[in-house]
Amino acid sequence: MLRNSLRAFSACTCVLSIGQACAAGFVDDSHADLQIRNYYFDRNYVNATPQAAAREWAQGFILNVRSGYTEGPVGFGLDAQGLLGVRLDSSPDRTGTGLLPYNPTTHEPASEYSELGLTGKVRASKSELQLGTISTFLPIAFASPTRLLPQTFRGAYLKSQEIDDLTLHLGWLDRINLRDSTNYQKMSVASPNGRFKGAAESDRFSFVGGDYAWSPQLTLKYYHAELADLYRKDFYGFVDNHPIGPGSLKSDFRLFVTGEDGAAKAGPVDNRNAALMLTYSLGAHKFGAGYMQLTGKTAMPYLFGTEPLVITEGTLSSEFLNPKERSWQVRYDYNFAALGLTGLNGMLRYVSGDNIELPKLGGSNLKESEKDIELNYVLQGTPLKGLVLRVRNAWYRNDFTAQASHRDDNELRVNVDYTWKLW
Repeated sequence: MLRNSLRAFSACTCVLSIGQACAAGFVDDSHADLQIRNYYFDRNYVNATPQAAAREWAQGFILNVRSGYTEGPVGFGLDAQGLLGVRLDSSPDRTGTGLLPYNPTTHEPASEYSELGLTGKVRASKSELQLGTISTFLPIAFASPTRLLPQTFRGAYLKSQEIDDLTLHLGWLDRINLRDSTNYQKMSVASPNGRFKGAAESDRFSFVGGDYAWSPQLTLKYYHAELADLYRKDFYGFVDNHPIGPGSLKSDFRLFVTGEDGAAKAGPVDNRNAALMLTYSLGAHKFGAGYMQLTGKTAMPYLFGTEPLVITEGTLSSEFLNPKERSWQVRYDYNFAALGLTGLNGMLRYVSGDNIELPKLGGSNLKESEKDIELNYVLQGTPLKGLVLRVRNAWYRNDFTAQASHRDDNELRVNVDYTWKLW
């Protein structure tokens, strides 16, 4: 009897020890932070439009809690993301900024909105599988972080680094949660200017690809993605950094090849988009120049609610992805630390697009352009060290003759961000 009792006690002690060891990795390696974001968005439509402006001010809270992994050859973990957006100023005649959800009938903006996202994760060796709420930042699916709260997906995402210098990505998504929404919905194609059938939906987006560091200077990239029954996309790219003279030159090449998938419910898809951005860094200065050209019968499709991750994407919602469009840009960045203003950076940019073919909006050889200016300051050496103040101003113009698409927009964005590390 005594011997059996001792065996039982030893077994219980062993189980508890294993459980404590597992919990130690899960809890001890956990961390959490709270991002506080104050966002003012003001887009003024200069020409006659049904709505004179999109202007809102809101406060956002983004809580991220990430666990460690249980111990052993296969580790398990759980992440949580809590989101809260609060209206500070808005009205039914000024909605549509992407900061706040609103009633589609009355346009009445929500006073607040919130949600909770959970992500289960499994790690083995140098691979990690995520299940649940997913954020991907890839050329074929870039979750938008450009408003009050981030946009997310629902699905499964595997990231593996088992091979030296190679990072592989594999994923399957079935729903998207937009940046001004708390609900998951089926996925569709972004369709500004009526380029595709925006009402067509899909419940399966799959992708595979990877980045290979050929050398410390050169990284090669390839991705393949399919939005079931809407479109398929291949991405080829490289980023190369080389010292030239007293500075260094960064070459960023991107090629998107897209076509129809399955039933092609969004309409015909036939596009090639090739672009090259060159940036020369010299001390506090960066000088950039880029060119992008679209060929094929249609515009370039991408997931509605995400960022297309093209070199011309700017502050405004313009992305220069219309059929046949050719665009070029010049850009200048300056780090004011060279003048003793550590933490202050500035940017100037001009983008011009032409040769646009939109028969429903004015014909061929249409044009658009955008000017951007930005100042970004990170607070130094105070109890609020790391607080970020960002001010962006943009001016967009096009000559599309259709009234609904002819835009002369002036836009101002001001946001203050502070991340508080909880543990």
